[in-house]
Parts: sequence; structure tokens; C-alpha cells
Amino acid sequence: MREQTFDEITAPYLRELHLHCYRMLGSVTDADDVMQEILLAAWRGLDSFAGRSSLRTWLYKIATNRCLNAIRDGKRRPPPEPLPPFDPPAPTRHGDVTWLQPYPDALLDDQLVKRENIELAFITALQRMPPRQAAVLILIDVLDFSGTEVADLLDTTATAVKGALQRARASRNAPAPPARDAETERQLAKRFAEAFVADDIATITTLLSDNAWLAMPPAPHEYYGPRAIAAFLQASAAARTGSDLELEPAGANLHPAFTCYFVNRLGRRDTGRLVITVSGDRISSITRFLALHELS
Repeated sequence: MREQTFDEITAPYLRELHLHCYRMLGSVTDADDVMQEILLAAWRGLDSFAGRSSLRTWLYKIATNRCLNAIRDGKRRPPPEPLPPFDPPAPTRHGDVTWLQPYPDALLDDQLVKRENIELAFITALQRMPPRQAAVLILIDVLDFSGTEVADLLDTTATAVKGALQRARASRNAPAPPARDAETERQLAKRFAEAFVADDIATITTLLSDNAWLAMPPAPHEYYGPRAIAAFLQASAAARTGSDLELEPAGANLHPAFTCYFVNRLGRRDTGRLVITVSGDRISSITRFLALHELS
């Protein structure tokens, strides 16, 4: 190991460690920040790494504990809530995971990452769990570490890990996602994009499932059901004057996703990412992520 440079030693693990931090923190921005701390800690501790575990396991120990520290110390801070440029209808409810961000498919090896372990619903569920329970669930159910290994990673007992895993699985309580029909998903995404840029709310409504919802992190507003979603989209379209919409495909979390642009006489402005979830032959969720520069 001493014959290799630090970069050579850690390079094979950087992408998976970054994804691990994203699952823990729900934010690409926060994952980027914590990765810098992880690499610094690994650099400083490399000489004392005794090889009692694999290098990968040692790096995951550093990464998991740095993420837990970031959550405990309040370093994971939601972006400021944006003020809408129009008067939106009353939301159905207010969401509690306003720091959620999409994870670009370009950073994923989709041959190795299972869809159910990166979908937005799963990432959101992780954010609502006690952090150590989320860590145990990720390490065992997603990354296939053993209970004994996780006990060592978290400096706790196998019994405590077993209990945390049981509670995490119970709180997740989510059915397996339906089988994915790539062609149906592609066609729905295409029809949605065409209707969205045309402000064709009626067509969008026909594409939604009865229990569909729309969320807009970092805004807490959430709208449930086709009628509530349509009311929000209509208010948004009515308030947007002098600008057209453009969508460009840009997958995220292995969902169909688009970069959203406003286009007017002043040019073309990236306003964030639009991610949809398809269940069966309908769209079950729309998540509109506002671009970070729109918050300032």
C-alpha cells in the first residue's frame, strides 16, 4: 500500500462513498462537503490503518461516522425556503425533508445500483429515520455488510445493530416498486414533457395516478391528487409572463428527469430539475427541485 499514492488507493471507492453520503444526507451539496472531510480524515489516518479490516470497510467507517457527525452537529441545513413569485393555492400539506436534492444518473453505475435503493421515495424515507437507524439499514440492506461488521463500523454491539435494523425496516414499511416497463416510462415522460412546456394542464392531469403528489424542495408545499396538482400548475402558468418553458432530459435517481429552463428575450435560464416517478401506466409523483442560484 505504501508504494501507491493516496489518490490511487482511494480512487476505486470515491463514487460509492459519495453515493453513501448522499443516501445518509439526502443532499448532493452536503455529500460533496462531507467527502472532503472523509478524504482528509483518511489521509491523516492512513499510516495508522492496521489492516484489521479491508480498506473499503475502513473508508465506510470514516464516511458513515462523518455523516452522522454532520447530522448531529447541524451541518445538514435546509436551503432557505424560496418565496414564490405568485400566490400559490393552499398546499395539501407541508413536507419535512426540504433539503432533499436529486442525484444525477451521470454519477451512477446503473448496472450496480438497484433502482429501489436510489429512488427519491427511499432517500426521503431515510431522512425521516433516526440517523443511526438509517445508517444500519443502508449498510446492511443496501451495501451487504454483516451485522458484526456494522457493529464495528458504528462502535456498538451486534444486538444494538439488530434492534436498529428491525426498527428501520418497520419504519420504511414500503412495498417493492412495481416492475419497470422502460417503454411505458419513456412514453409517459415524453407526453408529460410536451404537455408541461405547453402548459397543457388537462393532459398532465390525465397522466397522473389518483394518489399522485407534487413536491418542490426546498419549498415545503406539497399537493396531493390530480385536482390539487392541476390547481398549482394553473396558478404557476398564469403567473409566468414573457417566458417560455423548455425541458431537457437529464435523468436523476434512475427516474425520468429534466432540466427546466425559462426562455425569454434575455436568454435561457436554468431553473432546476424536474423528476417524475412512474408507477404502472401513470405518473405517481412530480418533484420540482429549484436551482440553487434561484434561492439567492
